[in-house]
This record gives sequence, structure tokens and C-alpha cells, in this order.
Amino acid sequence: MSRTSADLAVVGATVHTLDPARPAATAIAVRGGTVLAVGDDAEIGSLCDARTEIVDGTGVTVTPGLTDGHLHPVHGSLMTAGLDLSQCRDVDELRGTLAESRRDLAAGDWIRGFGLDPNILGGQRPHRRLVDDVLGEVPALLVLADAHAALASGAALRLAGVTGPVELPGNSEVVCDADGNPTGEILEDAAKRIIERAAPETDPADTADLLADLFQRMHATGLTGGHVMDLDDGSLAALRLLDERGLATPRLRLAPWCQPGIDGSGLRELIDLQGTSGRLWTVAGVKLFMDGTIDNGTAWLEHPDCHGESTKPYWLPPSEYAEAVGTLARAGVATATHAIGDAAVTFALDCLARYERPCVGGARHRIEHLETLPDELVQRMSASGVAASMQPSHLQYTKADHTDNWSTRLGGERANRAWRCADLVRAGATLVLGSDWPIAHFDPREVLGAARLRRLPGRPDSDPVQSSQALTAREALEAMTVAPAEVAGEQHVAGRISPGFRADLTGFGVDLLTAGPDELAEAPVRLTVVDGAVVHRA
Repeated sequence: MSRTSADLAVVGATVHTLDPARPAATAIAVRGGTVLAVGDDAEIGSLCDARTEIVDGTGVTVTPGLTDGHLHPVHGSLMTAGLDLSQCRDVDELRGTLAESRRDLAAGDWIRGFGLDPNILGGQRPHRRLVDDVLGEVPALLVLADAHAALASGAALRLAGVTGPVELPGNSEVVCDADGNPTGEILEDAAKRIIERAAPETDPADTADLLADLFQRMHATGLTGGHVMDLDDGSLAALRLLDERGLATPRLRLAPWCQPGIDGSGLRELIDLQGTSGRLWTVAGVKLFMDGTIDNGTAWLEHPDCHGESTKPYWLPPSEYAEAVGTLARAGVATATHAIGDAAVTFALDCLARYERPCVGGARHRIEHLETLPDELVQRMSASGVAASMQPSHLQYTKADHTDNWSTRLGGERANRAWRCADLVRAGATLVLGSDWPIAHFDPREVLGAARLRRLPGRPDSDPVQSSQALTAREALEAMTVAPAEVAGEQHVAGRISPGFRADLTGFGVDLLTAGPDELAEAPVRLTVVDGAVVHRA
């Protein structure tokens, strides 16, 4: 093979390069994991020889590889290996599902559930009395849809040694009644981990198997990479096992968590972790939390919700968050701050405004979620240079008529500020889109469709939530290609199809820029290429 011939070529396709220098083409040549050339079929044909793998792109629209801007592969794989509760529509269905699951358990097994919708509880708080009689002595931990709250059964609480209030950092809480008895409601990560430590551990090899299956499914939806917002649950060990096995993985950037109570040595460990890498993954950035979620009353709002909740930050006192962010920023570490409520976003921006030193590699600080924003925060985000990372498919947990738990807690005025994606883009902010899987499905067709429709694609019976915030097809596509590269400081090597750029490509059976957004729900994924290798073909 000639030094300049292609390893892989895609010909006869519609190619949206998102490169202003050459926005459209019909063919791409790849060599050594990078794009060798972009052009017409004749130009690319001249770079092929007998050993070039040639893909017929007839009927295929190729874009830069789609990147999920916020997901949790290991955490999600372990969570979703449990019992799916998302289809339970009322408490009776929940109880029936648990009773059926209990029949198949061996001695010592736990029931681990996920996706429990708080709206099915009829306005009451999660309480173990809802499930204890059907579970008996079977321990269960049922994670709510937002993954920031859970319901622990009485047996799980006993195994964890939880008999009353527990002193925890930040606003994590084991909720207790007036007599000091745990109700089973568990708020935020520190409280949830107390229960999880009592459950059997997962072997790293089993975690690697779950990841391998997940990555195949992700590639089949067109994903080529993701920004991973955690480094817990044995992530490094599992990823290293996959590398040893030579299995295909997406291109991943991982940001370990920085939690309340961390000291100077803990921060130094996070800084020293930066740059730890494998074949296609690297540790780059740190994830912090400024608040919890609106649905369980742990967000940080300027004014309380309808229950008088969501009034305090995740870090108590918040000055400790400011100190941690300052230490990381001065070390050049890019931070990603979970901030859902308006007070949380304001405080995070106030802290980040103090640090103008660029992050290592040109990466950007970012804020995750930003679910309800007044006008002044939209403008501040744009002026700050801090990237906005949002998940439009989370709109499935709200309703246009404001009868859902999220909207009811906020009230009409604040619910009308839901996920202001379009306002942020048009104000000039950098917007990255993702799924927050396992909170919503990782399928980028769902994310792109929801960004354009303000409801899930393929669900025309659902009313759009704040349709004025819909993105155009190009804005949505750029938010899963160009923008993730910019936020990572990789805009010169990723996010577009251009010579010298990484050969991460997604090919659909419809044109993402001209197809109707509802078509995306079932749009066939014809080709996924990561680092120049075909990882999915249909």
C-alpha cells in the first residue's frame, strides 16, 4: 500500500463536514485513524488501492462522529442491570413488579431498581411502607428517575446499619420521620452510598462485560464518543480490561467527582489523575455538584419551591465549593459543575469568573443541566465563556400543562424557563447536548429529535414543552459534534470532517439536516467509525 493511500474510504455519500472551508462532499478517505482527504468520488478514488476498504455510501448521510456531552457508562451499566421501574404507572404496578421480581431471587440477593418516576406516587414522598410488605426481608434499593434520590426497603436499611439520622456532608440525607425513624427516602450520593456498601460488590470483569455490551449498543445508535461525568464504580479497572481485550470503545473523556468534605490531599489526587489514559479514553476534567434536583427538593433555587424546599446548595458551606473550584482552576483543570437551580448557576458563575487562566489543553469550564434560567443568567452564560451542557430529552419528565412534579414544584413562571437551549445558542453561548444516560436514553437520535421538537421524537401525542426553545437541525447537530470538541479544547482535531482531523464518523440512512425531526426516532444508522475503524455497519 502506498504511503498516501487510504485504509478506509466512504464513497457515494452525502457528507456534511461542518467544515466551513468545504461544507459538502460525497467521499472521505481515512488513513491511520485520521481523515486523509475529503472530496468527490473521483478525488477519493485516486487515493484507494487494492487494500483499501471501500464503503458504498449510497443513501447514507455522513456527519462528524456524534458525541454525547454528558453520560455515565459504568454507573449506568450497573444501575440498568437491575429492575426497570420506568414503566410502572402507579404504586400498585410498582408493588406488583417488585413481588414478581422477588420470586426469582436467591438467598442474599438484592433487588436493585431504577427509573422510578416520582409522579406515580400521587404527591407523597417515597416511603418504605409502600413496598416493605411485598418485599419482606428482601433488601431493595430503588433509584428514582433523576438518580439523585432512592427508596431503600426496611431490610436494606437494616443491613446498612441505618437506624436513625446519619450525619452526612453537603445536603445528602437519610430522611427520618418525626420520631427519628428512617422512612427509606435517600437523598443524594453520600446517603445512597451508605446503602450501596451493604450490597454485594460487582467484579471488575463483570463490569467490563457490561461496558462492552453498552458500547456496542452505543455505536449502533451512531455515537462515537462521550464526555463521562464520573470515575466511580471501578471505571478505570473496567476500561483497562477492555483495552487488554482489544475491544472497540467510544472516545471518552472522564471527569472524576469532587465531593463535599474533600481536603487538600484529595484535590491533589484529582489533579494528579488528569491525563491518565488508555487507547481511546482519558481523564480530563473534574465534576462537582452545586445542587441536586428539582424533583426531590434538593436543587438550589433563588426562591423555595411549592413545598418550601430546594433552598440550599449541595456544598455546605458553599465557600468550600469555591475553594475547591479555585484549587482546580489554578491547576489548569477544567471543571464541570452540576447546577440545576438558578441560585446554583449564579454561584457557580460567580466562582468561575475569578479564574481567567486557560485550562490545560484549551478545555473550557462548563455548567451541567441549567434547567430553569431567568433572562439575566442566559446573558451571563454567554458573556462568561463557560459552556452550557444540557439534556433536552429530559423534557420527557415534564408536561406542557405543568401538571408534573418538576413543574408543580417550580410554579408556572419558573417552569416556563425550562431548558432554554435556543435562547442560550442565540445569545452566543456554547451549547453541548447529551443524554445524562442512564437518566435518559443515550441514543443521539432521541437527543437531537428532542432538541428540535421539545418532546421525544416519535411521540406526536405528547405536547411540546416551551416550543420557542427548539433548535434548528444544524444547531442540534453542531451541539453534538462541533461544540463538544470546542469545550474539550479539541476543535483543531475533532468535531468536523477535514484532512488531519480524527476519523470519527456517523452515517445515517436519512439526512439529519433535512429530515423531519420525528423521522429521527427510527432513522437507520448505516455506519459508525471510531478512530478510522468501522465499529458498526448495517
